[in-house]
Amino acid sequence: MRALAQQLDPFQAQFLRYLFGLIVLLPLLWRHGITAYRPKNVGGQLVRGAFHTLGLCLWFAALPMIPLADMTAIGFTGPIFIMIGAYIFFKEPMRWERWLAAAIGFAGVVVVVGPKLSGSGGYYNLVMLASAPMFAASFLLTKGLTRYETTGVILVWQALTVTIFSLPLALLHWQAPTAGQWAGFLWCGVLGSLGHYFLTRSFRIADISSTQSVKFLDLVWASLIGWVVFADVPSQSTLIGGLVICASTVWIATRESRGHGRVRA
Repeated sequence: MRALAQQLDPFQAQFLRYLFGLIVLLPLLWRHGITAYRPKNVGGQLVRGAFHTLGLCLWFAALPMIPLADMTAIGFTGPIFIMIGAYIFFKEPMRWERWLAAAIGFAGVVVVVGPKLSGSGGYYNLVMLASAPMFAASFLLTKGLTRYETTGVILVWQALTVTIFSLPLALLHWQAPTAGQWAGFLWCGVLGSLGHYFLTRSFRIADISSTQSVKFLDLVWASLIGWVVFADVPSQSTLIGGLVICASTVWIATRESRGHGRVRA
């Protein structure tokens, strides 16, 4: 998506990403019928789509302008908002391990992002930062919807609402994509839909707050892909912050697995 957003207008890239995310879901609609994907709460789906679209507008505006690792690290502020929201709205238990892991992970994010806020890309770093609470609101709404909507319904309606809400901005600076770009959007639609499916499934079977520390592993993948594909050499602060984040992730994952083991026993 970063490569495509560098070649086309970011809002057009946003629209096409979710349009193809909807297209790859059409076989499911064909197999099970449209009625199987009729939501019980249309209003909730629309509100969630609006929050997710707003977050995406900010995210895509900054996407082509900052390194992939930094973009991912800034997005790690989202789990803080999610954990607070989960405690307020869902009364999820906030054990000290989760707070500590989030605090350590956030400290790693500060190590990564702090030195860059004063640079030339500081404005886009702040734009990316502003997307985090919007995505947090979207994911909290997703958690609420999983109580009475299936994963498939949530997935289809996210693709549908974001596609519709993104279309007006996409038309402002539309240009015809090449065959390679069409293929890229199709591939992103497949990967994006799979990612959202697994994320929504995790919200259904676990506390949303307990899933957030795992997101810190995104920085490892973003750093590697950014280095291989875009020649974005991770800075020393990114590497140090990444080690801090990974340490907190491994620790909380171990604690959570032990806790679930005790519950099963």
